[in-house]
Amino acid sequence: MIKILDSYFPGVIGKITELHANYYSKNWGFGLYFESKVATELSEFLNRFDKNSDGIWIAQENDQIVGSIIIDGNNPDSEGARLRWFILNPKFQGTGIGNLLMEKAITFCKEKEHGRVYLWTFAGLDAAKHLYEKYGFKLCKEHQDNQWGKTVTEQMFELFLEK
Repeated sequence: MIKILDSYFPGVIGKITELHANYYSKNWGFGLYFESKVATELSEFLNRFDKNSDGIWIAQENDQIVGSIIIDGNNPDSEGARLRWFILNPKFQGTGIGNLLMEKAITFCKEKEHGRVYLWTFAGLDAAKHLYEKYGFKLCKEHQDNQWGKTVTEQMFELFLEK
């Protein structure tokens, strides 16, 4: 049975990083650079986590972390809340867990009155793109970049929420 937890607990940083590293290594050839970037940025986020603007949701089955989604609402540049570290173990894709995690994140953003939610991803992640678009996100920027340790077509999606 899947549980959705909404707070940090020991092992979260490592397991979310592992989910990302395994998926993106196997499917996209990303390596050490990508894994260390995920671990570093996730650790930095959790060290400054503020429940008044930030949210974390962890999907867990039998005490194993199988997915996550995070809202980073503490942006000094006032760009809006950033959806980050959305990942689901491929064994659980198509089960509705991704929808549930997305619902939790969007509901949180509405409750915290984040007027805009944005995310960075890259072309080729079609299942995730479908889910973003289902929730009203629109593609607003696209360019080539190698910040992931490999050149990809980065994409920015955004969603404007009514306050």
